[in-house]
Amino acid sequence: MNIDKTFLREKLDDYYSEIFEEELLDEIIDSGNYRNLESGETLIDIGDKMTHVPLILSGAVKIIREDKNGDELALYFLERGDTCAISFVNCINSSKSIFKGIAEKETEGIFVPVSKIDEWLIKYKSWRHFIIDSYHMRLIEMVESIDSLAFMKLDDRLHKYLTDKVKIMQSNTLIITHQEIASDINTSRVVVSRLLKILENEGKVIIRRNRIIIENI
Repeated sequence: MNIDKTFLREKLDDYYSEIFEEELLDEIIDSGNYRNLESGETLIDIGDKMTHVPLILSGAVKIIREDKNGDELALYFLERGDTCAISFVNCINSSKSIFKGIAEKETEGIFVPVSKIDEWLIKYKSWRHFIIDSYHMRLIEMVESIDSLAFMKLDDRLHKYLTDKVKIMQSNTLIITHQEIASDINTSRVVVSRLLKILENEGKVIIRRNRIIIENI
């Protein structure tokens, strides 16, 4: 896609100008590829070879882990200003992705080629800090996912999932099916339906057809 550099500069300046040097921003514009993902579009799939790393400009991407049986678990979301730090390792090692990334809503990003990663780590202090901070944030989110699985009751996990998703979508009305929720938190649709009814009785949610309204956020 042929994108005007002025357009890309405006997109980057909206957030990344507070993080990166002007020279680095210029290099990102010169070497990066702009993409606009529709809601539900796959950013990266398990087994794909990773040649670029994303810098998210807007929207949100859900990062999913899948087991050998095809069961999925949503781990965390990437939003504006984020990148998937794990993808840096995959790119550098020329290995395949062990995660799936799906656009949770319309998402814009600039994709930086792997050939630039090492070069910028040496050349730009801001890039080094950005990568380290990204690793730190993703590690915290991974630990929170593990804690949720290990220590939280399923109804609490469900409520946390819903409130987190409200923040991502910036709306307290979620257009989502019970099966989608079940896939994300790795349980059955029947269990999700039962727990949602409990949450509704507690006044925490209102259930409508393919819609869930989250109360008291």
